[in-house]
Amino acid sequence: MAEKVTKTEKAEEKVTKTTKAPAKKTTKKIPANKAVEFTATGRRKNSIARVRLVPNGKGQFTINKQDIETYFRLGVYRLVANQAFEVTGTMGKYDVFVNVHGGGLSGQAGAIRHGIARALCKADEALKPEIKKAGFLTRDARIKERKKYGLKKARKAPQFRKR
Repeated sequence: MAEKVTKTEKAEEKVTKTTKAPAKKTTKKIPANKAVEFTATGRRKNSIARVRLVPNGKGQFTINKQDIETYFRLGVYRLVANQAFEVTGTMGKYDVFVNVHGGGLSGQAGAIRHGIARALCKADEALKPEIKKAGFLTRDARIKERKKYGLKKARKAPQFRKR
């Protein structure tokens, strides 16, 4: 026949079940062959840039699998993209790999600058005040306004004729 189990025996069973040795926590080790990298997303107007910074690099700057000189033929865009490095004094200390799409070249250069600034903040928190003061962490959200019905453009109305 079934034996009767008292309340105290049940309580003892619960205590023994809950007081097992805690499981060992395993920490994730970074393989020696994989370098530490810092990623961030930069946006400006309609452009979106995914930026990856690899420390202790040769200063290589790649945009959409092209060198920065071939992607941005105008020096102004190269200057804008590198502004975050110039302000923090980290020019040439990181390899930069960027995937950027949307918008025009000006918006893409601004998006790259925004992404680099965010990645530098992840890499070194001490650089954040300099970058913030320069205004590189602020997202420029100005995008083209949509065209409205009955108008020629977003706000331009057809010429009004009184008579």
